[in-house]
Amino acid sequence: MIKDNIKNAKNYYHLGEKFQKGFEYLEHTDILNLANGKYEIDGKDIFVSVQDYQTKPVEEGKFEAHKKYADIQFIAKGEEKLGYGSIENFKPVTFYDDSNDIVFLEGKGEFLEAKTGDFIVFMPEDAHMPCIEQDSSSYVKKAVVKVKI
Repeated sequence: MIKDNIKNAKNYYHLGEKFQKGFEYLEHTDILNLANGKYEIDGKDIFVSVQDYQTKPVEEGKFEAHKKYADIQFIAKGEEKLGYGSIENFKPVTFYDDSNDIVFLEGKGEFLEAKTGDFIVFMPEDAHMPCIEQDSSSYVKKAVVKVKI
């Protein structure tokens, strides 16, 4: 798991060409004015899901993990908490859904706060719980770049 601000994205280009393309997309795209939806960056290897929502209480959150893709979760507007932890410390509560590349998990993780301009990279070994309110529910506009591993 990596947390930083988009102004430092160049520091993470070394993660590989796909990550670099994902970060460059976030750096040069006006996410706030994109409609919610899925946009291809490089076919099925790199794409972005743009979404907005109200954050929710931690009791309503679910830990999840992916096998095929890493996430670059970018907060374009707002703030939220995100849970995280090593997948080794979690237990699956659903079967892995291959078509959506997701498994839901239970376990205890730690939380970090992210605000406008921040990004968090979750690799396949990272369980994560997005969309959690900090003090109360608030509006978030987010782009999640999916990078095929």
